[in-house]
Amino acid sequence: MKTYTISEVAKELNLTVYTLRYYDKEGLMPFVERTPSGNRLFKESDLSALKVIECLKATGMPIKEIKNFIDWCSEGDATLQQRYDMFLERKANVEAQMEELRKTMEVIEHKCLYYKTALEAGTEEIYKKDIIEINN
Repeated sequence: MKTYTISEVAKELNLTVYTLRYYDKEGLMPFVERTPSGNRLFKESDLSALKVIECLKATGMPIKEIKNFIDWCSEGDATLQQRYDMFLERKANVEAQMEELRKTMEVIEHKCLYYKTALEAGTEEIYKKDIIEINN
């Protein structure tokens, strides 16, 4: 079975060694084995688990809640419902974030069109005339 050093994992997942050590200190990596000298040895399944941790972190989930998820995983099938519910909640959060980003993108696209048109015309005056006509 192939194993990876902490440096190899950091490079593979685009994380820092410091981040991985922090995760370990916070109890997010109880699955990682150590050599007799104390060096961490990562398996392929550990990389998969770390990818899930990074995914949860990207949704804005606090480390404490990620730790709860890791603990639930360690407890086995008895916590399947909690884990499922947690992912449903994460899904709803991400959908809400995506909707906010969609609205933000609409404003940005409008402003891109505004400035493109103003640049082509050589002035913003075309918009000021429109505003005056609209207001009158």
